[in-house]
Amino acid sequence: MAGICASAFAVPAYAQDVTGDNEETVIVEEETIVGDEVVDERIIIVTAQRQAQSLQEVPIAVSAFDSEALEAQQIENASDLQLTLPNVSFTKSNFTSSSFTIRGIGDLCVGVSCDSATAIHLNSAPLFNTRLFETEYFDLERVEVLRGPQGTLFGRNATSGVVNVVTAKPDLSGFSASADFEYGNYNSLKAKAMVNLPIGESIGLRVAGFWLDRDGYTDNLYDGNDLDDREMYAVRGSLRFEPGPDTTIDLMGYYFEEDDNRMRIQKQLCQRDPTGVLGCLNNRLDFDKTNSNSTFTGTLGSSEFLAINGIPATFGLNSLYGPDAYANFVEPADFRTVNTQFTPEYYADELQLQAHIEHSFGDIQLGITGTYQETSVDSRQDYNNGVGEIPNAAVAFGTLNTFANPLAVGPVVASYFQPIVDALFDGNNLCVSDTSLDNTGAYEGARVCTPNGTQFDRSNQDNRSYSVEAIISSDFDGPVNFLVGGIYANSEVMENSYYVNAFAIDYIAGVLGSFTSLGAGLEPSYLATSFFRNNTRDFELESYGIFGEVYFDITDRLKFTGGLRYNDDSKSITARSTLASFLNPYSNNGDPFDSPFVGSFDADPGTAGNQLVQERAVSFNEITGRAVIDYEISPDNHVYVSYSRGYKSGGINPPLQPIFEVSDSFGSESIDAFEIGSKNSFLDGNLQFNATAFYYKYKDLQLSRIIARTSVNDTIDANIWGLEFETIIRPDYNWLVNMNLSFLNAEVAGDQFFSNPRDPGGGDPDAVIIKDITNGALCAVTGAGANAFVAAVNGGLGLQGPSAFPSDGGIASNGAFSICSVLDAQATAIGGLFGGVEVLSPGVEVNLKGNKLPQAPEMKASAGVQYTAEFDNGMTLVPRFDIAFTGEQYGNVFNGRVNRIAPFVQANAQIQLNGSEQNWYVRAFVQNIFNSDSVTGLYVTDASSGLFTNVFTLDPRRYGVAIGAKF
Repeated sequence: MAGICASAFAVPAYAQDVTGDNEETVIVEEETIVGDEVVDERIIIVTAQRQAQSLQEVPIAVSAFDSEALEAQQIENASDLQLTLPNVSFTKSNFTSSSFTIRGIGDLCVGVSCDSATAIHLNSAPLFNTRLFETEYFDLERVEVLRGPQGTLFGRNATSGVVNVVTAKPDLSGFSASADFEYGNYNSLKAKAMVNLPIGESIGLRVAGFWLDRDGYTDNLYDGNDLDDREMYAVRGSLRFEPGPDTTIDLMGYYFEEDDNRMRIQKQLCQRDPTGVLGCLNNRLDFDKTNSNSTFTGTLGSSEFLAINGIPATFGLNSLYGPDAYANFVEPADFRTVNTQFTPEYYADELQLQAHIEHSFGDIQLGITGTYQETSVDSRQDYNNGVGEIPNAAVAFGTLNTFANPLAVGPVVASYFQPIVDALFDGNNLCVSDTSLDNTGAYEGARVCTPNGTQFDRSNQDNRSYSVEAIISSDFDGPVNFLVGGIYANSEVMENSYYVNAFAIDYIAGVLGSFTSLGAGLEPSYLATSFFRNNTRDFELESYGIFGEVYFDITDRLKFTGGLRYNDDSKSITARSTLASFLNPYSNNGDPFDSPFVGSFDADPGTAGNQLVQERAVSFNEITGRAVIDYEISPDNHVYVSYSRGYKSGGINPPLQPIFEVSDSFGSESIDAFEIGSKNSFLDGNLQFNATAFYYKYKDLQLSRIIARTSVNDTIDANIWGLEFETIIRPDYNWLVNMNLSFLNAEVAGDQFFSNPRDPGGGDPDAVIIKDITNGALCAVTGAGANAFVAAVNGGLGLQGPSAFPSDGGIASNGAFSICSVLDAQATAIGGLFGGVEVLSPGVEVNLKGNKLPQAPEMKASAGVQYTAEFDNGMTLVPRFDIAFTGEQYGNVFNGRVNRIAPFVQANAQIQLNGSEQNWYVRAFVQNIFNSDSVTGLYVTDASSGLFTNVFTLDPRRYGVAIGAKF
């Protein structure tokens, strides 16, 4: 058992021999002697095998917390679970996502078509794209965490494990209610309430909810306001109907909404690259900003790029060899301080409807569950979390105004440039395209204006899902029992987009479009769309599984479990990527795709307007299962050995803009898992000790990397092994101590070759890393004569030759601005003159063999101690202290200092005074006592964004008081 898994201020939940078939918590009260005292034991019953069983006897590594244990250990949401569970970690991630990692396996695949390695279930039914990791826990029976692949009963893609959230059901025995109110620092206000109402003898109604409102954790130096606040609420209604002694019907409805300025990216770190070729270097993470000359706006907006394309260099917003937009920006050296002129926007909601019917036909039980779910999320944030300055603003804008002046250039030429001035300038402000589903932006009047011309990104998604599952199980008196079932699930994404908006994009789209349309004799036009958008629509997943298990009591003490599952997953998607893709007349105030010139830049078969439109479909199927031998040494000591095979379906990579060669799809994962475990109770129940050892053989683990501002997924193989120890000690009736410890080794197996986006030169001192000024991407020129070759080609382009990176940057190669396609063509034609050179895109591949998997801490430890002081009047005072250590880990499979996540410690404490009848309480609490800046994950952006690192952290120190009552 993890943590206490117990009553909040009573006794631990020692597991006893209890079985049943209902999928809800059973709290069994039994009298047991502890020292000289007679105590009531609370027993947690879990559904790890899809039927109610004692947690301590289930031959699976499973941890469970009932509602009182969640309160005791201050586990308020999914992120808090990692502070007490062995080999479990959690982090937010890019694009409003999150990753629940169990035993080194997490959600490293990023994209609409990716499945979660850790399956999230509600009352044992799967959820899709749920926002449960954002909300607060309230009115739950328990939370179960199953570690390891669940290849049979929870088989849909659960390669790392399952988190099963079980809601409280109506109690038909009588009326009850509760209310809690909390006030804390950051002006935090939180309220929770529950009402349970029997309606006659066979119907019960339960309504519960929570509300949270608090100020932001993050200071914004730009305007002095707080960012990263919370405004959210949720309500859940449950109805139970028992028409007869053998039938139970449960109905549940839930709604959650959040609307605030949550920051989905806490901080951006970078070892700034003074050359501008990489943007950020490869040795460490500093509180600094990327060199924006390395970004695609820095290259396309440069004087050098425009000059190569025959456009006056004075239109350039910057020079590749001069100061960049953040040259004078000072990054606040604090995780909770930013300087941005764009206030984040965050909205999320979720609707859940669920029906469950259970009927007993004597020794046979039938359960049917149907779940319907709608989710949406929409988030906008400053793309760089900083305020930039346009280096050549005076010259560039002066040139633009000259070209827009009929007296200077004539009315015809001026008509091509005046629309740029009208769209992008508003008095003293610079205007940026707003994000719009119809693709309209600043040139159609949809714009955001700020003094410095802000830049921001937007991530949004709308999802609709449903599933139906039926399970038949037996409860025979003989040695053999069984469980069989089937599930069908359907999930649709109606809209998913990722936008990048910036003044520089709009400006470049206008200048390039005007010169292009002027030269072609077309009406004045800009390059549409004038912002980056990767759009997915009409994604659909259809999945079904057929599964079964047999349970055979070989002897009274020796049991065998065997299970098989057939999985079938089909996925289809329509997607496109756009960025300055085609000419669109300024006079067109509708959707830019209505432009008469939309097809004029058609580059390849299967594309429209140089914006790749993809319709793809893939399907996967797999047989998985498990085999378990469970031996009862004594009623208090069990040992088991298991083998299980897990599977997670593959998916479809999104289109890229500009178009790079990547696989259209990526394959499914598979895992062979071997585990041995022992669950024990000693000293008359005063000591509970569980130990687990496991070994995984992982094939085609899905990993994500960013190319052209879009997440692309690859696969690698891995070997994983680890140990887990969980202990509960009760020295006497009033004391309770819990301790957990885990070790993990998760490594890339065999020779696996990939190009490191932070170092495309691959550590080769003869290589030259190239920043492609046409799109902001990187490539590498290799060979003994690479430096001389690049210098010669660049001389013809009017660009400088290679230069060295700083000695402490972790880069052995030199770097230069150039054009990869030109270098490649010249290498083919004359490369032999330089001793043989080769152009590699995106770079030199390096062997990842032996590298650590991301978000896999090598060591985790946690401990908690609780004391109950009893008074003569029946009141109790219960102080509790919890501490958790998370060891070193990496945020990226390329490892190295720059990807290292430092160990961190989190500590919580509280003290609670309970009324004599346990019907009211007053509590004082503190979370994150040491105010640790605990980094849980990081994400490296792509070359065209400057290779900065998005960092995700836990909350800062929180403290406050709470009161509550039960009726």
